[in-house]
Amino acid sequence: MASPDPYEILGVSRTADTDTIRKAFRKIAKTNHPDLNPGDKAAEERFKAANAANDLLSDPERRARYDRGEIDGTGQEVPPRGYYRDAAEGAQGTRYRPRDPFAGMGGGTAGAASFDPDDLEDILGMFRQRESGPRRGRDAHYQLSVDFLDAVNGATRRLTLPDGRDLDVRIPPGLEDGQVLRLRGRGLPGIQGAPDGDALIEVTVRAHPFFQRAGRDLRMEVPVTLREAVLGARIAVPTPRGEVMLTVPPRAEAGTLLRLRGRGVAEAGGTQAGDLLVTLRLVLGPVDDKLEALLRDWSPPAGEDPRAEMRRRA
Repeated sequence: MASPDPYEILGVSRTADTDTIRKAFRKIAKTNHPDLNPGDKAAEERFKAANAANDLLSDPERRARYDRGEIDGTGQEVPPRGYYRDAAEGAQGTRYRPRDPFAGMGGGTAGAASFDPDDLEDILGMFRQRESGPRRGRDAHYQLSVDFLDAVNGATRRLTLPDGRDLDVRIPPGLEDGQVLRLRGRGLPGIQGAPDGDALIEVTVRAHPFFQRAGRDLRMEVPVTLREAVLGARIAVPTPRGEVMLTVPPRAEAGTLLRLRGRGVAEAGGTQAGDLLVTLRLVLGPVDDKLEALLRDWSPPAGEDPRAEMRRRA
């Protein structure tokens, strides 16, 4: 099966510059990110393919090797071409072409074809020469599961390999679920002084109890009491980097959206931090006799029906 073409996946030409490639990836990510398409496996696969294509084409060295046909669309080494057939079909390969097994036997007498041992030695020598030359080590593939807050804030986590070695993996702030990290030179060893392969680590980001990703912003619901919603209040709310005080405006309704700037995905690589979007959720809490009596004596404005729109659209 042919390997995927990263240019086709991103929908860019082979002469596209780095900025064009980055914009094409972001466009696909915005519409196919798993956080925006929960349960949509097709969108998830499109996002993963675009992420892998962007990872390859954003690396000048790997992109050049792909363009030269040295690696395929997944970053794997392409086996050397040629071997016996290229030698046999050229002028220098005349001696390897099939011979008439009865040539020189004369008189139509049946007999066994003669075999020159030097022919076999020459053929084996070609294979040994091709396989004994310097060759870059193959890439090694691993999987790593990280906490949600590690992906939001950035961290360094240790991955223990099957052979007992440890790799310290740097998790950059804003890491996406399914993204592949590349550790150069930490794959399989090269042959005869050739460079070692890379370690490709596919990261799975674990879900958080109340934070959800929306690009570089985060979302969460915060419960507020009836008193806090009606009279307004200053309340402590958790964020990925510690608690902060949030101002609930007076007469805030359930579903009110408030923004905590810079409290989303941490700043990284010149990209500013995202925001934390807080949705207020009204909770009654314990109801005592005073509250019950107050509500009995209170009449809402005439004609108020919080379900009017729902009933109309139904």
